[in-house]
Amino acid sequence: MYSAIARNKRNTVFIILFFLIFIGALGWLAQFVYGPGGYGIMITVVVVAIGYAVLQYFMAGRQAIAMSGGVKLESKSDNPRLWRTVENLSITTGTPMPQIYVINDPAPNAFATGRDPEHAIVAATTGLLEIMDDSELEGVMAHEIGHVRNYDIRVSMIVFGLVVAVGFIADMFLRMAFFGRGNNNNGNPIVLVFGLAAMIVAPLVASMVQLAVSRQREYLADATSAMTTRHPDALASALQKLEAYGRPMRKQNSSMSHLWIADPLKPGVMARLFSTHPPIAERVERLNTMGRTF
Repeated sequence: MYSAIARNKRNTVFIILFFLIFIGALGWLAQFVYGPGGYGIMITVVVVAIGYAVLQYFMAGRQAIAMSGGVKLESKSDNPRLWRTVENLSITTGTPMPQIYVINDPAPNAFATGRDPEHAIVAATTGLLEIMDDSELEGVMAHEIGHVRNYDIRVSMIVFGLVVAVGFIADMFLRMAFFGRGNNNNGNPIVLVFGLAAMIVAPLVASMVQLAVSRQREYLADATSAMTTRHPDALASALQKLEAYGRPMRKQNSSMSHLWIADPLKPGVMARLFSTHPPIAERVERLNTMGRTF
């Protein structure tokens, strides 16, 4: 378990380096196809991408709460059951008490966000609180605190910022291709077509990396929850309820779908190939296997 967390943190560094190299290559390609010479465009692209990722690092947690419509619990009396569950898990794991939010939505779901354990936020919908018994709710919130303990929340924010930056840069370059002016390379249709194709494929590649990261982190958070509560069957039962009673969220936003414990968008068959979450059946099977070892 602890080796998986250590590997997770190492992979974080590799992912960020990959994105920086990928964005730098994207800037170099744009410089080659559209630029007048030198490295002005490439440097600008990298600086803008890093700046946006840093901004997301500090702001994305609050943005996610604002987009979901969460209401902060100021004290235990606001929702004693949820507050007590999170408080007990924080004490058990030695994790700083996160801020707790409740989202008025009948769709059962929960998520965690923030840049580190000291600035973490956990949120649950009213739909989740209604259908979960105490042990299932504990399993779900242990999953979310697992994201906090494993620093998944930090990586999710950084990767999200870089993915959005890639999409923005690619869109800007496509506009330059049709409305801008470049050097003599614009007269070469082969170079121009190659450049345009790369700009179109870039956001797809970035999104696929994001999906792979998100799915692996869901598995790890499930395992962290099982190790914390010593009751993986409770989380497995909660996931089955999420699948049975799941419905689209009232406030849907694809940019934060990877943060939730279950996919809030309920995509169709083709869209599931690009889902930020692994299939619930696979997650339940892994938890059942863990349960047999306890």
